[in-house]
Amino acid sequence: MTRRPNIVLINCDDLGYGDLGCYGSDAHDTPRIDHLAAEGTMLTSFYMAAPVCTPSRGAMLTGCYPPRIGFDDFDGQRVLFPGMRYGLNPSETTMASMLKAAGYRTHIVGKWHCGDQPDFLPTNHGFDTWFGLPYSNDMGNQAGTWGEEEIATLEAAGFQLPPLPYPPLPVMSDTEVVEAQPDQTMLTRRYVDHAIDQMRAAGDDPFFLYFAHMHVHLPLYVEDRFHDGSRNGPYGAAVHAIDWATGALLDELDHLGLADDTIVIFTSDNGALARPGEGSNLPLRGRKGSTRDGGMRVPCIVRWPGRVPSDRVSDELTSAIDLLPTLATWCRVSRPEVGPIDGHDLADVLAGSASSPRDVFAYYDPRYLEAVRDDRYKLRLIAGRDGDRRSVRELYDLASDIGETTDVAADHPDVVARLEAAATAIRNELGDAMDASTGTSRRRVGTVPVGHHLTSADGAHPIIIAEYDLADRG
Repeated sequence: MTRRPNIVLINCDDLGYGDLGCYGSDAHDTPRIDHLAAEGTMLTSFYMAAPVCTPSRGAMLTGCYPPRIGFDDFDGQRVLFPGMRYGLNPSETTMASMLKAAGYRTHIVGKWHCGDQPDFLPTNHGFDTWFGLPYSNDMGNQAGTWGEEEIATLEAAGFQLPPLPYPPLPVMSDTEVVEAQPDQTMLTRRYVDHAIDQMRAAGDDPFFLYFAHMHVHLPLYVEDRFHDGSRNGPYGAAVHAIDWATGALLDELDHLGLADDTIVIFTSDNGALARPGEGSNLPLRGRKGSTRDGGMRVPCIVRWPGRVPSDRVSDELTSAIDLLPTLATWCRVSRPEVGPIDGHDLADVLAGSASSPRDVFAYYDPRYLEAVRDDRYKLRLIAGRDGDRRSVRELYDLASDIGETTDVAADHPDVVARLEAAATAIRNELGDAMDASTGTSRRRVGTVPVGHHLTSADGAHPIIIAEYDLADRG
């Protein structure tokens, strides 16, 4: 039997569809990522399963829509906050647990955001090691309260803002807090160092490296050298840092002689927040927190020399929840059956020999089924935000109207009826808060009786430093 391939999965935080040169950006220079795209296949209709961090990440790791795994409501919040009693149920199968059972070394470097209680940490979900943050980098001691601009932007995106302050931001090594309130400008460099150490330590064993960036999530603390040449302020500097980190990992694969034996996947957990002059989801409509395509349609590049064609662009309908079954096929491993998943095997699609097996994609936000699409049309079912949600039937032809500008429902009643039927089937299985349906095939979110913070702001801990001086949150 030939050696199983290694996997490097790079997941950015809030990077928009239009933020990379290979996806059309003229605001950022991303030469290493652009070269990765030239060496692999670039997907242009690739979707995360939620428009915000926690449900998106849990979905990608398990191959399931967020409602399937109970990742659609956390006491009224859309994402997990420090000390909450919820997390990814340890009974779920993740990419890491699937691969570890087959003999892979499994590592996560960077942001987790699937639960900060001991039962829910990465080492209870199949990862041998972890170095990084348990949640977003704005969930630490930070200057100011919620600013008016942040409140307006986030509320427009549907966020309910929790009270401040947060406890000091923890850096984790496996299950232990090893630092609080770290110098965020140096975290990306430290992440790369840890990732390279794990790649070198693997020896002849196959490895799975999940590299989960903190960039470009607010606040934007970026190493000084990445500001040089930025045409887009601190945001552009953060994109430069992502590009550098990607190049460093690819160079290490070359150095170890593993480039041909390694699957590299580059993507983002949701769309950009798209504040003026920062991130871009163009030509898509919408932003992080929205089920418009700008909130959930993200960059995705896949490189595997000899198996995935180079210099290819594919507009096949694909999703992050398809990665788990695809990796199972490529790595010749079995997924333990804990229940149904929603992902499809894309091995033949990425080989260029088949069309996507996905005939429909559901846009959950994350308790509401807000839209569904097929390979061409998107049917919007719900408009408005909390307190102003209303049923609609808006149809968009994404093949000719990628920006969702023109409702063509009146011209295609047959398509509307077909997609409504698909939505009904999804709703019956996974539920929909709009009509209070609970679904017949949901699993339980992980819970503990009481949640506890990982750090404390009592000032007595010697590794706690000053609060961060940027008030931006996102």
